Amino acid sequence: MDPIGESGGQGARFSSSELSRALRIERALRGVEQLREQALAIERDSAALLQKASPMCRESAYNLAHYLAVRQIDIRPLQRELSQLGLSSLGVIEAHVMASLNAVLQTLYALSNRVAPPVLHQEPPITFEVGQAMLARNTELLFGPSPDGRRVRVMVTMPSEAADDPAIIPTLLAQGMDVMRINCAHDGPAAWTRMLQHLRDAEQKMDKPCRVSFDLAGPKLRTGAIEPGAEVVKWRPSRNQLGKVVAPAMVCLSAEPADDGSATVIPVGDRFAGLAEVGDEVRFLDARGRDRRLQVVEVSDKACVCASEQTAYVISGLEIALHRGGATIAHDTIGKLPPRPQAILLSSGDVLKVVHGDILGRQAVLDDDEGVVEPAVVGCTLPEVFRDVRPGERIFFDDGKIAGVIREVGPEELSVEILSAAGGTAKLRGEKGINLPDSDLRLSALTEKDLRDLEFIAQHGDMVALSFVQRPEDIEQLNRELSRLHTERLGTILKIETQRAFRNLPQLLWSAMEQPPVAIMVARGDLGVEVGFERLSEVQEEILWICEAAHVPVIWATQVLESMAKGGLPSRAEVTDAAMGSRAECVMLNKGPYIHRAVEFLCDVLWRMQDHHDKRTATLRQLSVADLQSTEQPRSPNAGN
Repeated sequence: MDPIGESGGQGARFSSSELSRALRIERALRGVEQLREQALAIERDSAALLQKASPMCRESAYNLAHYLAVRQIDIRPLQRELSQLGLSSLGVIEAHVMASLNAVLQTLYALSNRVAPPVLHQEPPITFEVGQAMLARNTELLFGPSPDGRRVRVMVTMPSEAADDPAIIPTLLAQGMDVMRINCAHDGPAAWTRMLQHLRDAEQKMDKPCRVSFDLAGPKLRTGAIEPGAEVVKWRPSRNQLGKVVAPAMVCLSAEPADDGSATVIPVGDRFAGLAEVGDEVRFLDARGRDRRLQVVEVSDKACVCASEQTAYVISGLEIALHRGGATIAHDTIGKLPPRPQAILLSSGDVLKVVHGDILGRQAVLDDDEGVVEPAVVGCTLPEVFRDVRPGERIFFDDGKIAGVIREVGPEELSVEILSAAGGTAKLRGEKGINLPDSDLRLSALTEKDLRDLEFIAQHGDMVALSFVQRPEDIEQLNRELSRLHTERLGTILKIETQRAFRNLPQLLWSAMEQPPVAIMVARGDLGVEVGFERLSEVQEEILWICEAAHVPVIWATQVLESMAKGGLPSRAEVTDAAMGSRAECVMLNKGPYIHRAVEFLCDVLWRMQDHHDKRTATLRQLSVADLQSTEQPRSPNAGN
């Protein structure tokens, strides 16, 4: 038997494996040619948009368009064909799309014994080396030179204490901070100025530069205040497992406001506090009618510190008496105590009214049979919500702990059915975030406060982060304000924290490229609530890919090493998350009492991880955000009315 087979005449015979390989080469060739044609087509169709990019970003704008063209279809079958031929599977094409397609096509033409078209031998503007170099250049323009031995920069949020404690910022700088982040939602220009002065002093002494980023507060979609609770204060001593007191509760009876953190402070009159001596007793019936006594252990002109081995509840206006040697020497009443913060308890099936205005939130009103007479009510800080939401859209409260659906919409009231609550029943407090992932909220990304803050930022900042960005128009508004302030040098950070911002990411990038440098912050807290935490890993991966195609640096943010910053030790999950941050160009840490340890730890993790990977190879399924035809268009103001 002929070992070669019987597939034709002499010289035209092929083994089954050779035929299979030839067919695979042909399929792969057609597939990669189709991808290249799609990339060129989107380049032609989007030419007017791409030409708006700054000259330094124009080739990046084209590369992003090419990448989106590739990601409009599922190319995993093609990737398998290429891998079986021993070729690049196009899994790491982000930074240099056309160069990758041309190189693979040249090889496929050679394997098929055909001459490649001359156009494939023309070197594209973004070669393999140039793509990575452009990302590195843009990263350095925004965040400054790469620290010795570490590619990824570290951004640290400043606590309010950094304004008055000159040791905080130098310590962070010594541990590895590359960017100082000031959140404009807190403090103000006076405090920011002191922080900046501490930084400049530290930079000079340590001969180490550090960039400064300001986060604009943006529109705050939050719950309003809740009705205050009773004016009551509780204290209790520390007990061991057997119930024996091991440390008394310390209570300060003071005629002046004071809170050193070591004792519970109770307001009393001047005369009462001034008469007290060490060894005296303070006697009273607490709010439950129980006889309670305090032992005076320390005195001053207008205060006395007492020890108590009993738990007590005291309220405003409660009568107290000072005893010495069995005799009563003074009487007084407790002054006004701060009301206890209240919360609305919500469970699945409950109804919550969300109301516009300064109304105080409150619990549901029940009848004697526990039936609901009036549902629970909470205020909302932004009136635009009542204009833009629609029945059937989802609503989340407090970082997704409470989920609901909007059933009815009125001019100043929403009726929400609670679908789920963390732990079965969750507490909703005032000043908690509201997320509306399905709603088209027509909010300006810049508030009046943001515009005032920009005056300061323009003079002192290296970059400004735009919160609640959703549309290219938001970036255009920011750029107009920066031009008005004659601040072309200021870099821009786009915070991707809503589902709409993620869907519009390519358009946001193209708009930002008109006035570089720019970076993307993956604000994973709000974004996780908006897209669903089950999708967050997938979404943040897609953001990394798209930004690499645009040669735009990424900031990995929200709760990175949060347990370590707050408590001194990281969780295992946080260590893995911090290591994932090495795929970005910058990692952001939030504030906490142990933030200096977290900075040092993060720098070590990033330094170690960069030896293991830079950007990871991926299989490329269809990417919904790559479909430019499905990009959301602005809804008519009258739509749905």
